Amino acid sequence: AESSANAANNLNTEIPGPDLTEEGQGQAEQLAHELSRNNFDAVYASDTTRAQQTAAPLAQALGKQVHILPGLREIDAGKYNNTPMDRANSTYLLAPMDWLNGDRKDAVPGSISGNEFNDQFTAAVQKIYDSGASRPVAFSHKESIMFWTLMNVKNPKDSLATSHPLPNLGRVVVTGSPAMGWTLVDWDGIRDFNY
Repeated sequence: AESSANAANNLNTEIPGPDLTEEGQGQAEQLAHELSRNNFDAVYASDTTRAQQTAAPLAQALGKQVHILPGLREIDAGKYNNTPMDRANSTYLLAPMDWLNGDRKDAVPGSISGNEFNDQFTAAVQKIYDSGASRPVAFSHKESIMFWTLMNVKNPKDSLATSHPLPNLGRVVVTGSPAMGWTLVDWDGIRDFNY
């Protein structure tokens, strides 16, 4: 949901980072109302304040606690942290776009490589899978969700990163397992991944 950094059009990937705005709190409540009927049996969030605050209303509605997984955190903006979004986005996402093209050694300047990001996020997904939950939901960050999904599903459509980037509260659904692989089922309402 909307954080104070979003509202200020500022790229902020610090830990624990900014709180949700009043608007963001309302978005989190609305999301909980929409998703509570899905009978999720576990709720996870990154170690950022805004992800935990977004997850909290749903966890409360389900009578669950929010499990914190640092591996779900946002792609560290490195030298672009705390810069205006309109300036940062054109350069912040250059390395992640390279990751989709196979250059996972590339790194956001002052941050981690694609291999490091993928290892951390995959470890968090593995923990969720190993928990035994059959219907888990995880609250992460749009760039992390976009790039991890497209780097790891069997049916990636890499153009989604530019043609339909995830908004705040964007949703991705994957099915599968670490052993058998992951399949993209829903990208924020898009369900047709034929080429």
